[in-house]
Amino acid sequence: MAKPKTQPYEQTDVLDLPLTATEQVWKLIVWNDEVNTFDWVIQALMEICGHSREQAEQCTLFIHYKGSYAVLEGQYEKLHRHCAQILERGIQATVESSNG
Repeated sequence: MAKPKTQPYEQTDVLDLPLTATEQVWKLIVWNDEVNTFDWVIQALMEICGHSREQAEQCTLFIHYKGSYAVLEGQYEKLHRHCAQILERGIQATVESSNG
């Protein structure tokens, strides 16, 4: 029986490789407060994030009951622009890495 050939390289699982900033998945987190109304936050999510009314309402309920909610995921640059627009409306938001 022939001995299997050893490969000249070591296989690495793609999930184990470090991610660059552009490859990371980021989350746009909107935070609950006692100032902004449901309607104001819903309108902002529809206009800034492109959510449907139903999706914006669901996100707003999660924000209210959980204290915060990731309303979008994607590349940092896009989410950073959305975050700035949300902050301009007086709604608290942050962009955070979802890769730990």
